Amino acid sequence: MCNLYSIITNQEAMRRLFRVKHDRAGNLPSLPSIFPDQLAPVVRLDRGGERVMDMMRWGFPPLPKLGTGPVTNVRNTASSYWRPWPKSEFRCLVPATSFCEYTDSQPKVPHWFALDESRPLFAFAGIWRPWTGERKKETREHLLYSFLTTDANDVVRPIHAKARPVMLTTPAKFDTELSAEPDEALKLQRPLPAEQLSVVAKGDKKDGVP
Repeated sequence: MCNLYSIITNQEAMRRLFRVKHDRAGNLPSLPSIFPDQLAPVVRLDRGGERVMDMMRWGFPPLPKLGTGPVTNVRNTASSYWRPWPKSEFRCLVPATSFCEYTDSQPKVPHWFALDESRPLFAFAGIWRPWTGERKKETREHLLYSFLTTDANDVVRPIHAKARPVMLTTPAKFDTELSAEPDEALKLQRPLPAEQLSVVAKGDKKDGVP
C-alpha cells in the first residue's frame, strides 16, 4: 500500500501533460514527500467538462468501524462503500514522479519507484470527493482524493508483494480515466508492465535523487 509519493517537476509540465484548462493549485513548489492527509495537486473535470487542477487532501474518510485514518488506496471498487466513486465525475488524475514502498520484511527499507532514472511525470488513477468534516484541525468542506491499486508487477513484488498504485503514462489513458464509462475506465486497474518501471532510490525516507 502506497503512503508516500513525490512530484519533483514544474507546474507548467503538469498543465501541459494533462491538458489542464484551469489551474487552481496556486504557486506549487516541488513536493518531494507527500504523505497521507497532505495537500497535493489533482486533475479532474469540472461540470463543463474542462480539465481543472485543484489542491486536494490525500485520503478518503475512514470506512465505518475500520480505523480512524484517511483511506489513501482503493483496491475493491466493487464494494458497496466504493461503488459510487468510479463514475466519471469523481475520477481524477493524481500527478506524480515517483512513489515509495517499504520492504515487507524487517528491516523496513523504503524503495522509490519511477518510470526511469530521470523521473518523468505520470499520473495515478484516482477518485475524489467533497467531504465536510475535520481534517488537520479544520472543520469545513474539504476536497479529498485517493488512488486505485492493483497487483504488484515483477519490479515491485520482491519488495512489496501486496499491491501497488495504478499508474497511467499516456494521453489516451488520461482521457479514459477522466471521460470513459466506468466499466471502461476500471480496465485501467492493472499492473504497469515491468519493463516500464524502475527502482530509482532506496534507503532514504525522502525522495532525493541519489
